Amino acid sequence: MHLNIFTVLILALFAKGQSLRCFQCTGLLGPCEKKEMTCPFGDAVCASQITVQYNGAASTSVQIKSCTVPKVCVNGSLNLGITRTATTMQCCNTDLCNSQDVSDSNSKNPNGKQCYYCNKDSCFNKVNCAGSEDHCIKAKANSESISMTIKGCASKSMCDALSQGFQEYADVSCCEGNLCNSAKSITQSFLILLSWPFISYIMFH
Repeated sequence: MHLNIFTVLILALFAKGQSLRCFQCTGLLGPCEKKEMTCPFGDAVCASQITVQYNGAASTSVQIKSCTVPKVCVNGSLNLGITRTATTMQCCNTDLCNSQDVSDSNSKNPNGKQCYYCNKDSCFNKVNCAGSEDHCIKAKANSESISMTIKGCASKSMCDALSQGFQEYADVSCCEGNLCNSAKSITQSFLILLSWPFISYIMFH
């Protein structure tokens, strides 16, 4: 399931400055054991997050608490056809204010929008978007040695967070029209990289 990769990879965006104390922990499939930490950057907030990854009928969740920055305090989902990742975050700006766990607030009901997504064989697949997924997303690796593209549905908040936090690794673009993210090729490994451990990495670093 590559759980640790995604958790270690959607937690980044550090700066420096005033000290805020937050609880820090990561709990798979349930509550996590909280420890206190001092945020190592300015403009910090404390965050409590749950991220749920859906693979067909199966799902796996992780609870995360840590320091982050306000611009990545988002609620939304990313649907890559093969896998769907939903994130709910609550952020606050006083010492140790992130003690409470949060529940997944993202709807799984189809909203009538469709976007292209890729699997290992084709990028001409259509996926039904759900909940707040009001944009189609396209991310293309910007490495000279790697040429890969992923596509799917995304909430606007997720588009904005990935565009800012993922720019070191890929060019991310989002559009509002139906099936507006026209299709190209992909490899499965890059699709896994953009699954929910990577999203948690972006949210908290």
